[in-house]
Amino acid sequence: MSESDLPVPSIPNARDAVRALRPSQIREVANAGFGVDDVLPFWFGESDRVTPSFIRDSASAALAAGATFYTHNLGIAPLRAALARYVSELHGPTSPDHVAVTSAGVNALMLAAQLVVGAGDRVVAVTPLWPNLVEIPKILGAHVETVALGYGERGWQLDIERLLAALTPDTRMLLINSPNNPTGWVMSRDEQRTVLAHCRRHGIWLVADEVYERLYYADADPGASGPHSRTAPSFLDLAGRDERVICVNSFSKAWLMTGWRLGWIVAPATLMDDLGKLVEYNTSCAPAFVQQAGITAVEQGERFTQELVLDLKASRDHLVRALSAVPGVDVKAPPGAMYLFFSMPGASRSLELCKAMVREVGLGVAPGSAFGPQGEGFVRWCYACDTARLDAGVERLKQFLAQRAAP
Repeated sequence: MSESDLPVPSIPNARDAVRALRPSQIREVANAGFGVDDVLPFWFGESDRVTPSFIRDSASAALAAGATFYTHNLGIAPLRAALARYVSELHGPTSPDHVAVTSAGVNALMLAAQLVVGAGDRVVAVTPLWPNLVEIPKILGAHVETVALGYGERGWQLDIERLLAALTPDTRMLLINSPNNPTGWVMSRDEQRTVLAHCRRHGIWLVADEVYERLYYADADPGASGPHSRTAPSFLDLAGRDERVICVNSFSKAWLMTGWRLGWIVAPATLMDDLGKLVEYNTSCAPAFVQQAGITAVEQGERFTQELVLDLKASRDHLVRALSAVPGVDVKAPPGAMYLFFSMPGASRSLELCKAMVREVGLGVAPGSAFGPQGEGFVRWCYACDTARLDAGVERLKQFLAQRAAP
């Protein structure tokens, strides 16, 4: 048989579910900024400040002491205990048996989905939403349906009846991110109570992404006291620890540890053995020296976090005032997270608009379409930086709009 008679090999491709995943439009805009001088980047969800020194020093000391070996799949016992104390103070009694350490918040979300979702399952998500949450169940072969927040005079709001109607008895899992990325919407205690009761009635797993719970401004007051003055409403305030509720959190936002890739899960104790297997087959464990830094963050970082929230609230208010003065911009101050999600001229094609702003004036914001079809018509601006930088960005926005309006 000659070579010409051999069958032509098929093109090697990933499986269909993976090929169908949405690429990151935020990354697409950021890539458009490569080679552009003096870009002001507000597109990613992180502060422009480094992790505080007391946390960095803790990691350095752990490295120097040789904390470079494998650890327990679910995390070192001192960190699980520290997280249990932290969660207990904020949300009521929580045992280390209900806590697992993960290699980042997004890893926690993947593990949570792997625990309870399989091929053909029905998942409901409240959107607009960070794309990872919507796409993760699809990797596992699940079908994701969305319920959109509405935007109006009071900012972003949930139609609770519409969500309940979508949570049919054949729903396997509900995904809720509150405070929400990108909108800053925060689910109220009454809404949480209603949704939890509905999920209990139908045996629906509830996965709550509460990564931004500490970035909550409704009660951001230096004189406030008590746990609920320091956190957004949480499903952990209402649910028993052994219900079908999995809460995901991260060190990234409250302690500015985005690059450290450390998170945690609060879940029923009956899941922990199986969760340990999944951690083993995904990452084995989080790095030991990073976990030591996590202990320091939880045990010594409360004052830092409270000061950070006050700084972020001031930046939020500053940017809202500045953007409100720009003709054509419609912006509301959200109660949580670290973003403004607002409409502006040209945002009906937000990806194209954001690429143009990068190229023409060096302003980098995220397109609303990156957060699903329900986000089209808006752009997301991360305000976790100093006000001078925000002012410079607003001036570039004005310049861009003026150029577009010129005959």
